[in-house]
Amino acid sequence: MRTFAVGDIHGCLDHLEALLARIGYRPGEDRLIFLGDYVDRGPDAAGVVERLLELRAESPHVVCLMGNHERMFLDFLEGRRAEPFLFNGGRETLASYRRRSQRWQRLTGRAEVPDAHVEFLRGLPLLHTTPTHIFVHAGLKPGVPLAEQREEDLLWIRDEFLAAPVAEARTVVFGHSPMVVPLRAERKVGIDTGACYGGPLTAYEVEADRFHAARP
Repeated sequence: MRTFAVGDIHGCLDHLEALLARIGYRPGEDRLIFLGDYVDRGPDAAGVVERLLELRAESPHVVCLMGNHERMFLDFLEGRRAEPFLFNGGRETLASYRRRSQRWQRLTGRAEVPDAHVEFLRGLPLLHTTPTHIFVHAGLKPGVPLAEQREEDLLWIRDEFLAAPVAEARTVVFGHSPMVVPLRAERKVGIDTGACYGGPLTAYEVEADRFHAARP
């Protein structure tokens, strides 16, 4: 079984479809691990979430992790905080749901977001681990055991993680920090290549230790 980790999609559904075609994805035979940030900034966040639900329904080998943008979206939908979501690409997410629903009237929270999408967001795990790799959205807090990592760091950490060596024996595969090309360092693999900023969407094929990138 091939394992592919996929970087930040950010509403770029066409990039996702192009990447699945590029890797020759085989449902039920390949494993997909999505590293979070499915929504915001790009043109079709609603379509991306719907596609991820379809992928999960057709194969038990699809893992979707939470990103910081899913956390902000949930905070908005559940009435906790609106500003971080709206000012970090959330308006594009809401516009994508508006286009898919004639009932949309105002930015009224979850009214126009399908229940299945809300439950998807609520159920996203923060980590996925194997004997050789740790898959996470942003990275790990240096000096903190894996079992004691905080959600805030797993979703938001950047420079502190990038600058420090990984204490874990396993390789950390992460997104969150956009780069022109994927990062390969000692026990670190970064695969956010800025699809929503004009870059490609990148996947890391774990067993072959190689990258695949695609644009529409």
